[in-house]
Amino acid sequence: MNNPEPVGLAEPTPVATIADPAPPMDPFPEPAAPNAPWDSPLDCGSLSDIIAPFIDAAGSGPASPLDQFEIFPLLPIQIGDFFFSFTNSSLFMLLTLGLVLLQILLVTKKGGGKLVPNAWQSVVELIYDFVLNLVNEQIGGPSANVKQKFFPCILVTFTFLLFCNLQGMIPFSFTVTSHFLITLALSFSLFIGITIVGFQRHGLHFFSFLLPAGVPLPLAPFLVLLELISHCFRALSSGIRLFANMMAGHSLVKILSGFAWTMLFMNNIFYFIGDLGPLFIVLALTGLELGVAILQAYVFTILICIYLNDAINLH
Repeated sequence: MNNPEPVGLAEPTPVATIADPAPPMDPFPEPAAPNAPWDSPLDCGSLSDIIAPFIDAAGSGPASPLDQFEIFPLLPIQIGDFFFSFTNSSLFMLLTLGLVLLQILLVTKKGGGKLVPNAWQSVVELIYDFVLNLVNEQIGGPSANVKQKFFPCILVTFTFLLFCNLQGMIPFSFTVTSHFLITLALSFSLFIGITIVGFQRHGLHFFSFLLPAGVPLPLAPFLVLLELISHCFRALSSGIRLFANMMAGHSLVKILSGFAWTMLFMNNIFYFIGDLGPLFIVLALTGLELGVAILQAYVFTILICIYLNDAINLH
């Protein structure tokens, strides 16, 4: 009897496997490549494509009109958590002080001024007479000797602001008075000094300026609060006015001059001819800004004289 052939084990039937689940969606997908084409009209593209029209011709960075007001350290100095760096603002303030002292030195050398004044002496005499007349006109009541006590402070303030503003008109220079902290420090320190003068002359009676004579009693609390707020805002108004006018004027000149410079290098005859209009506007604005620089020094000085007159004469 033949032996039966061994029955081999049957191969296992493959079991159907469950497909792997789809990977979860990344809530923060990677941004597209910088030079990738825009897929839809709503796609804004990369950041470089957006700011490309605002890059200057040299390719050094965004041509912002506010770059001219940047303060950067020339000599970094740090003591603990305090920074005492010598900045570009400090440099131009020292240059302003040096110009004022140099001009006075040219006038006062060899025993004083000449009978026939030269150009430097004429400028110093003009500034001196202008500020002296301003003090005599705006500060009333006290004698001439009392007014002369405040004259040096007012003369230094006007001269410093005038030279700072005019120095800022020089190309590639820095306008010190275009920063609010500098103008605020100047106006706030003068406000404190004027308040001290008022208390020295009148004592506690100085508070009477808060309540004018003849005011009905029910309105007294409101008027006192209103006059106090108005008096305290004098420390801010002078600094804000000077800072805003200088920064706005320089920014406008920078914007229009950059626009004219761009049109000049467009390699197109029509742009070159059309550039004459913006160039004339820039020249006109430069002359206007020169007048504003002188006017703002005058306005700041006359406001100081008015505040000083109020502190001395009260009502």
